Amino acid sequence: MTLHIGIVGGTGHAGGELCRLLLNHPAVDTIVPTARNGEELERVHPNLLGSGLRFVTVEQLQERADELDVVFFCTPSGEAMRSAPFFLERGVKVVDVSADFRFGDPERYAAVYGEPHASPQLLPEAVYGITELHREQVATARLVANPGCYAITAVLGLAPLLASGLADLDTAIHLAAVNGTSGAGSKPVTEVMHAEAFGSMLPYSLEGHRHGPELETHLAPLAGRELCVDMTTAHGNFVRGIYVQASVAVRAEARAEVDRSRLLDLYERHYAGEHFVRVNSFAKKGKLNSKEYGVYPSLNAVVGSNFCHLGVDYDPVRGFVKVVAVSDNLVKGAAGSAIQNMNVMFGLDERAGLGHYGL
Repeated sequence: MTLHIGIVGGTGHAGGELCRLLLNHPAVDTIVPTARNGEELERVHPNLLGSGLRFVTVEQLQERADELDVVFFCTPSGEAMRSAPFFLERGVKVVDVSADFRFGDPERYAAVYGEPHASPQLLPEAVYGITELHREQVATARLVANPGCYAITAVLGLAPLLASGLADLDTAIHLAAVNGTSGAGSKPVTEVMHAEAFGSMLPYSLEGHRHGPELETHLAPLAGRELCVDMTTAHGNFVRGIYVQASVAVRAEARAEVDRSRLLDLYERHYAGEHFVRVNSFAKKGKLNSKEYGVYPSLNAVVGSNFCHLGVDYDPVRGFVKVVAVSDNLVKGAAGSAIQNMNVMFGLDERAGLGHYGL
């Protein structure tokens, strides 16, 4: 099988990363990315110099719809929900890397993103594309909603614990998440420029990040009930990567039976056979509360890859499980997971085009 691919929104970080990864995909024949203002692709993405890729307009991509197998949307919120129906009606599958199809309820979407959904009839069929959790649904989907970068990292980190029934969900899940400056997008913003951001932390959206409701929506089926996620976010002093640290209360009656060893076993069993999720299960060698850095995931181990690394521990005094999850916001958090979903949608090896490890 050879695939012919369109990318609506090829000028941003996610669109450029899709181009980079798809160029090395064994089943991809054609890549057609779009831009609005006549930009030259190799000037926008100089790492792709010599690739031969050229931007076209959205209108030109639509004219070629009959040639395409799948279209990725790497656009600001609001565009995919207006443009995706054109391709779906012509038998082209769609993977939306934006937020437009992440909520099944149009009212929830409007409350979070501040405008009515333009294609509410498509929401019931959109599959939330965390491949590790929804593989069977992704395989038969024509429309996949790729998760947000914070959301996919946090869901993968929390899924085994919530599914186990150990969590006390009458208590909010506390989640602190740090994103690289690339998560701010490709448009120049003074505060995120190197001269301003270097050596600093940039907290933002403390009144409530949009990925918070996304997390609550997609964690609830795992937990079997509604839950509250108290989420704080910041940009860190690095370009790529997502660092998530969560604290989850354990039910009082279950605390005596919880320790790090049991939690690691729980996580390893949950993700057994999952290529792109790895659990840091290194044994501790020091005394209680000593500084053992290597037993938890490090962000630099996943940068440039489609892997998500997880770590877990338990505070027996306070009764909280501590979860650490790290991923690359542009790969597992965007382009890589989108390709992983595409592979499943077309019956390909899920790892195709994504076999590289971290930098």
